[in-house]
Amino acid sequence: MKAKMKRIQGKIRQKMSDRVIHGIYNDDALLLEGVKELRSAGIEITEIYCPYPVHGLDTAVGLKHTRLAICAFIYAMIGVGLGATMMGFMNVVDWPMNIGGKPSFSFIENMTSFMPILFECGVFCAAHGMVLTFLLRSWVLPGVSNTNPDPRTTDDMFLVLLQLDDKGAKSAESILKKSGAVEINDV
Repeated sequence: MKAKMKRIQGKIRQKMSDRVIHGIYNDDALLLEGVKELRSAGIEITEIYCPYPVHGLDTAVGLKHTRLAICAFIYAMIGVGLGATMMGFMNVVDWPMNIGGKPSFSFIENMTSFMPILFECGVFCAAHGMVLTFLLRSWVLPGVSNTNPDPRTTDDMFLVLLQLDDKGAKSAESILKKSGAVEINDV
């Protein structure tokens, strides 16, 4: 998040004519309406800060669908592969045992008894991989400082951050006022 804020600040320094506008809402329905109006006017929204998830906001902003499910599948297959390797080595190569008449001559013959453990290895690696992916993707790591532009967004306010030129800023401010923003700050 800190890197994202630095990137935003770097873009601001690049274009000296750009302005950063914070539109603050106190209701999620008004926020959703304001975002739709901004998007229909062709104004690009840099970031939105909310105290809780707002249903339909991702489609209103125009976010693409996430590819996290692909990551989860890859992590699960890595877990299944590691689990199969571990069980194949332990039960067939390293310490073969005949328990209940189950043969220990090959991994394929023991595959049905390995299925629950393979499933659990897949779930284990998928869950832990997704937690690490979330922490790295959202940059929520130990020692990373908070970059929230307005602390009220953690309680009951919603903030729309816009980076625009002077002409776009005037139209954005009028749209924000019209859509019910309780506060408009030019940073």
